[in-house]
Amino acid sequence: MTGKIFLKLILGIVCLLLVALITLDYTTTRVASESHIRTLVDQLAGKCGMIALSLPQPPTLSVEQAKKISLAAGGRLTIVRSDGKVLVDSDADASKMENHSGRPELIRAFHGGTGWSERQSPTIGIRFLYVAVPIQGGAIRLAMPISEVDQEVNRVRARILLSTALAFLPAIVIAAIFSRWISARFAGIMAHAGELARGNFRSRLPNTGGSEFAQVAAALNETAENFQRTVEQLQREHAELERVERVRKDFVINVSHELRTPLASIQGYTETLIDGAINDPDNNMRFLGIIRHNAERLARITEDLLTLSRIEQKRQKFEFEPSMVNVLLTDAMELITPIAQKRNIAVHLSPAPKEAEVWCDHEAVSQILSNLLDNAIKYTPPGGQITLGATTQGRSVEVYVRDSGIGIPPEELPRLFERFYRVDKARSRELGGTGLGLSIVKHLVAAHGGSARVESQLNLGSTFYFTLPMDEAAIGKSQLNPEFTAH
Repeated sequence: MTGKIFLKLILGIVCLLLVALITLDYTTTRVASESHIRTLVDQLAGKCGMIALSLPQPPTLSVEQAKKISLAAGGRLTIVRSDGKVLVDSDADASKMENHSGRPELIRAFHGGTGWSERQSPTIGIRFLYVAVPIQGGAIRLAMPISEVDQEVNRVRARILLSTALAFLPAIVIAAIFSRWISARFAGIMAHAGELARGNFRSRLPNTGGSEFAQVAAALNETAENFQRTVEQLQREHAELERVERVRKDFVINVSHELRTPLASIQGYTETLIDGAINDPDNNMRFLGIIRHNAERLARITEDLLTLSRIEQKRQKFEFEPSMVNVLLTDAMELITPIAQKRNIAVHLSPAPKEAEVWCDHEAVSQILSNLLDNAIKYTPPGGQITLGATTQGRSVEVYVRDSGIGIPPEELPRLFERFYRVDKARSRELGGTGLGLSIVKHLVAAHGGSARVESQLNLGSTFYFTLPMDEAAIGKSQLNPEFTAH
């Protein structure tokens, strides 16, 4: 590509130089011709004046004398009377020549001036330069063939053209260097444009110097950067849309799956009762209990879905106010202790510093602790223990729920806070879990400007942590950030 551009540029420059050379040749030829003719006119006029001084009065010359003077003067000699009659001519018979009263150079000479003209001689048939000066009783004229003028002009023209051509050689070399530089820059720009056309918006042109090419390179690089940012933004949005679509599909599948089991159970046992089992004293109450259990499960799933939807769509109303950390922990302990005692699980409190205070919604924190403690009880065997505690960390408080339960495999930990994700699905359903509790915890904590995490080892128990802010500033940031539900 560089070679083609270079060839076109050098050909264009050579053509321009040829046009300049032709123009110069035409101008030079014209100027040289006019200059030489003016010089000859002056020379011939001077010779005519000298000849006029040597002529007798009235002027009478023989043909032989005229030829000698013509040879010495270097031109054709003619003496013409004032009425136009040719008295003598060095190259022709004067008696046979027509009247010259109408010749331009002689008209001028008859009026006392020096006249000259160029034309073809009707007598000899050759183009001449005629110069005439006045003498007493007429005019004397010398003529020189134009061919001699042309020869002299051609010699001058040849020297000028040769000098000009030699002067053009370094110009052509400089033009070749310049064309090579321009073609290289053009080729780089065209290659860059090709990369952009193929979608490679990371391509960049070297931006050096302050020339127009550098400005074009800067503009193209800026365009490429804008395209790159736009494409990256579109890619991110596309990836986010794909993620949202996957979440939506997973959500629909999970909800359908979670609702199908209790609905099928309710429908099956209801049909059994309708078909006559309602009169069976040994099974009718058991069937009704199963129906009630699945109805309660549907109600819990529906309530958790509504809660999660309100939080994600920012429709959940929070009433943030300062609360003592140990009061929040004690309230949660009082609610969970009776359930834990029924399963022979010990619950311990590891209080935060006495004056520790957080800025939170009391009901939301109570729901967070209730979900975490409820999970801890479900997955801790009888005889185990649960510890509820908190520690201060800078301008936040980290609350934790630690159990001595069955633990969680390491590969399951990254997805633990996803909706409907359960490590042991069969056991979770058996224990009445909806699979939404930890997802609700994550979103409620995020609404407080905090974060949730988990640490666990198989057969050694798990510890769930979440943070709450000590002041109002973090709450404001979380409420202004529409992405907090994605963490």
